[in-house]
Amino acid sequence: MDLSDLISEDSILPALKAKSKKQAIQEIASHAATVTGLPSRDIFDTLLQRERLGSTGVGHGVAIPHGKLVALDRLVGVFARLAKPIDFEAIDDQPVDLIFLLLAPEGAGADHLKALARIARVLRDERNSSLLRQTGDAKSIYQVLIQPATSNAA
Repeated sequence: MDLSDLISEDSILPALKAKSKKQAIQEIASHAATVTGLPSRDIFDTLLQRERLGSTGVGHGVAIPHGKLVALDRLVGVFARLAKPIDFEAIDDQPVDLIFLLLAPEGAGADHLKALARIARVLRDERNSSLLRQTGDAKSIYQVLIQPATSNAA
């Protein structure tokens, strides 16, 4: 699965200003609403419910909030680079500055898991995360995210 199947330049926020985890999720949910056409409140509530089960902060400054929505008909991603890192209650207790939101249809099953795995591989790669932190605009960030896998672990 390629991230280009999930995300477009329009779904990238290159310098999101948020002071808290809740505010970051709210801003990203609002942007996801414009991408999906679904109410931002539904997206926000779904993401908060998932966060209550445990933080989606996976370490190394990365978070992958995700959730399933009945009204969604395809997998959708939104990427945000935060202007300043925030506490996301990540597993390594480090602040987060790279967030990739994944929304999936209720019955997505294996596709949802494959997408999560692919996102994690791309964002946890030190070269990619470094480029994402240095790159300026949405177009450049998009190019880093969609580049083909450099290893056999695609």
